[in-house]
Amino acid sequence: QVQLEESGGGLVQAGGSLRLSCAVSGRTSSSYTMAWFRQFPGKEREFVAAISGSDATYVHTSVQGRFFISRDSAKRTASLQMNSLKPEDTALYYCAINNRGAVMTDHRSYDYWGQGTVVTVSS
Repeated sequence: QVQLEESGGGLVQAGGSLRLSCAVSGRTSSSYTMAWFRQFPGKEREFVAAISGSDATYVHTSVQGRFFISRDSAKRTASLQMNSLKPEDTALYYCAINNRGAVMTDHRSYDYWGQGTVVTVSS
């Protein structure tokens, strides 16, 4: 059973930074993709960033230059460094993986999800 556990969410003032982490346990493919999504109240989950098993990355244009994704394959973790946070970044952030190994932006392409971690940015 694959499990993902996010950490690092919290309350931060606008302009501040947070670093989210995601730890994977259980059996996965050898080249799984890790991604971050976020969800606003009443909305579908939206893509934030992803990193493939070969470390190819893609970050949504709305957060490019502020958010950065990385992974440590040996430790089976991924991180999302969020800088210059804005109140509109306030959301529930999820970590997800897909076993296809490709960077995908559709949440329906992901096989496993964490429980989410709340990020609140105050103005």
